[in-house]
This record gives sequence, C-alpha cells and structure tokens, in this order.
Amino acid sequence: MAWSQLAILLSLGLLTLALAVLAARGIRRYAQGRVRVQLWWSLGLALASAAMAVETVVYAGILASGLLQAYVFLSGALVGVLSLGAVRVFRRPRLEPVYGTYILLASAVLAVACIATPLGPGMVTRGIITGDPPLLLLALSILITGPATVVLLTSAASSLRRSHDWRSLLLIAGALVLGAGGTLYIASFPVALYYAEFVGIVLLFAGLVSLRPVAPPAAVARPAPA
Repeated sequence: MAWSQLAILLSLGLLTLALAVLAARGIRRYAQGRVRVQLWWSLGLALASAAMAVETVVYAGILASGLLQAYVFLSGALVGVLSLGAVRVFRRPRLEPVYGTYILLASAVLAVACIATPLGPGMVTRGIITGDPPLLLLALSILITGPATVVLLTSAASSLRRSHDWRSLLLIAGALVLGAGGTLYIASFPVALYYAEFVGIVLLFAGLVSLRPVAPPAAVARPAPA
C-alpha cells in the first residue's frame, strides 16, 4: 500500500475515533442533564462513527456484502436520527412524536430491506464506496434523507431567526452538513459524503465542546423548625 493510501486510511481511522469520542461525550452530557436533544445528537454521531468505521475497513481491503449493507443503512439512518435532534426547534410538541415515529419506522424498514438485499463488490472502486445501491434501497433511503434534510434546513433557519444561541446553531449546522452529505451519497455523489463528514465533525465538535451541561434546579430552602 502506497504512502498516500496509508495516509487516507489513517485519516479515516482518526475521523472514526473523533466521531466515537463525540458520541460518548454527548451521551455523558445527556446522562447529566437528561436533555432529549442531546440523546438524538449522540445517537446520530454514533451511527456516523459506525459508517466511518465501515469506510475505513473497506478502504483497508476488507470487503463483504454485510459491510456494504450496513453502510447503506447507516448513511440513511444517521441523517434521520440527527434530524430528530433538530425537530424540537419548531416548538410544536405534537409534531415530535409523529415525526419520530415516522423516522424510526422508515429506518426499520430500510434495515430489513438492506439485510434482504445482497450487495456486491461493484459498489467499491479502489477502496472507496462509490456504487449506487439497488433501486429499492435508494427509494427507502430517500424516504428518510429527504424529509430529514428538509427538517434540518428549516430548523437551522428557524433557530437563526428566533435565537442567538450560536452553540445550538453549530450543532444544527454540523448535523445539516452531515445530512446533506448522506443525501448526496444516495444521489450518487459519494465523494461529497467524505468531505461533508469532515466539515460536519468540525462543526459538531465546536458545538459540543462549548455546550455546557444543564444545571439542576437549586433546592428551595426550608425554614428550620422552631
């Protein structure tokens, strides 16, 4: 393997580790503050880390149908899960459970379809996953990435209009870039996904590092007994 290939393999491995660390950090913050948005961000990052791990393994020369099936599922599902962390910006409590149920059901259907659809080495060119998935998987993925990307775009615009919390905007921007990359991959622009992953990681890292855990409410002092 040439030095340039080793450098790419190393960078993919480091990006996988960075995403895993961010996911673990988000889960820890969720455990501290019990903010549901943090949970969705963290799960989305965990899925992105898994997708990057598949990219790393495939680039290293390990190729199997199961890896490609997992990658197609992860590329679609991570966009949907990240969008669940953005839907709360709309401030419509009735929308959250309906949209959440749709994304989870659509992701489950995509998972079943990926398991039932064998994928061959034709999807990989020089270690890079570049091929189109079958039409069924493409359609099911769009059912997730299409609405999710719209939610991410709308939530970013709404947050910018209503709030000056730039930490939240960084998180939404990072999720939006990752989501757009997943959509472009489904639309046969896989190289865009690699660049989007890098930019999205930087934005998400900046947002999560600056975000502080939610402090518990102060206890109300009771008068001492007479």
